[in-house]
Amino acid sequence: MLQTAILATRRAVRDALRAEFGGAGGSRGTATPEESGSLVLVALSGGADSLALAAAAAFEAPRAGLRAGAVIVDHGLQPGSAVVADRAAAQAELLGLAPVLVRRVRVAEAGGGPEAAARESRYAALAECANEVGAAAILTAHTRDDQAEQVLLGLARGSGVRSLAGIPPRRDLSGYVLLRPFLSSASQVTREVTEAACREGELTFWEDPHNADPRYARVRVRTSVLPVLERELGPGVAAAFARTADIVREDAEAFDAMVNEQIEEIVEHAEAGIAVSVSALMANPAALRHRIVRRVAEAEFGSELNREHTLAVSALVTDWRGQGPIEVPGATVTRSSGRLVFTRRSGSPRVDRAAASDGAAATARHTDLEIHEAMEE
Repeated sequence: MLQTAILATRRAVRDALRAEFGGAGGSRGTATPEESGSLVLVALSGGADSLALAAAAAFEAPRAGLRAGAVIVDHGLQPGSAVVADRAAAQAELLGLAPVLVRRVRVAEAGGGPEAAARESRYAALAECANEVGAAAILTAHTRDDQAEQVLLGLARGSGVRSLAGIPPRRDLSGYVLLRPFLSSASQVTREVTEAACREGELTFWEDPHNADPRYARVRVRTSVLPVLERELGPGVAAAFARTADIVREDAEAFDAMVNEQIEEIVEHAEAGIAVSVSALMANPAALRHRIVRRVAEAEFGSELNREHTLAVSALVTDWRGQGPIEVPGATVTRSSGRLVFTRRSGSPRVDRAAASDGAAATARHTDLEIHEAMEE
């Protein structure tokens, strides 16, 4: 019997490894696997997605001149989680993955809710393991279904291009790279495919009860919203959302490159802060102008400006009638001598109260909507 699902997962992994480490068809292949680091680690939960990825990596990595291992993170959030983690580790060893690392973490819930706290703990453990064994890459098993859900949740939040760009297939992190082979534009790997690949490979996967818990918005999107859209608008809606993420991400990367070039030319240090040329901002279309404002606030003050903050600052450029200064999270923005001057805000009770209120609202939104990869943003 032709194992079409297994072939699809292997092809996605093969393409991702070639693109990253070189070989036939590789786009970044200036370094050999030995020069780049010979070990990749699969983030394995025991679910269908990650188990199919682990099996594909075990097959493809040696053919790319790489070794493949696995990391299993036990969050300890469900009864029997240690048993699930140990079973996943045993499956990884049977697949021939080595080393197989199990990390048991303590999840301390923070302001972003339990899902965000678990994600933070998980990625910290993955980074620790990568550094410990000198892995060049960590592979995670997000599928095109996850991407579709991410885009739909981003639309619901109204959070702009970054959310609509979805989960990136590749991301550079400290000392290693994060690869998501099933999210590449060419990949057609969905949740249905990973489950079929496990069946074809006679692999028993774990079904996380959280994936059926309607308290989480991502579960409601998966089990209720997307099926309704598919029924009412026709099949292929989820695939269309995933394609939208690919298109938006390409545009966002182009905009980011333009912003980086602009900032080098129009931003200068000012007394107790940083200044941006008003005329240069005025010459840019709104999309670039707003990105420059947000990038300055983020890079210099660690602040994330929402739409209202960004428009208020931009009005100092496009609709200035002597107003100001503008108070935004972490900074005060004033127009002076043809420049927007950003200075660190020492704090005001009114603004701090508003920021606290905004923070509480943001926490509620994250808890309810639960974006899979908020840390990527």
